[in-house]
Amino acid sequence: MKFILGTKECMTQVFDADGAAHAATILRVEPAKVTQVRSTEKDGYEAVQIASFEQKAHRVNKAETSHAGGAYKHVVEFRPRVNHEETLEGFEVGKELDVEAFEAGDVIVVSAISKGKGFQGGVKRHGFKGADATHGTKHHERAPGSIGAAGPGRVFKGTRMAGRMGTDRVTVKNLKVLQVNKEKNILLVSGAVPGRRGTLVEVRST
Repeated sequence: MKFILGTKECMTQVFDADGAAHAATILRVEPAKVTQVRSTEKDGYEAVQIASFEQKAHRVNKAETSHAGGAYKHVVEFRPRVNHEETLEGFEVGKELDVEAFEAGDVIVVSAISKGKGFQGGVKRHGFKGADATHGTKHHERAPGSIGAAGPGRVFKGTRMAGRMGTDRVTVKNLKVLQVNKEKNILLVSGAVPGRRGTLVEVRST
């Protein structure tokens, strides 16, 4: 069971030994500390709680500072997955975790909050085709069209319509660690990662 917290920095491309280019995302990983190990007997479930990204002490209250043993910006729990036979062996309060928890070639799963796009129409939000731009169409190219049946006289729940888009928790599976840079605390991950620059990203092994 391997996991760490990082922030999305930017995207780039890297070349492998054969000269092929691969899109990649740069994640900045700060050292993390295990602050609590939850057990089924005491808490009702198993999990490892880690704190990362130190910040100024006056921004954190005394209870949180005492619990984490310092002022940290992010505190996140990771639960072992039963179907993957993950265990919490080797984790204890005070253990340090850093970018070296992963190595090049590891297959990982990342989770983050996607970019917020505000209130959007059906064409952008759901990929609706829209109306024809010719043959008499006027001011109706991106309108949603019919949104319900005449009989019930109401709009059914779950109907795809315009609305707020983005700021959802998105998980991307089967990404690969391309490079690990211990000196700069950088993790180079293949493909795209959800969120804007600076978004907190949860990284864990598959």
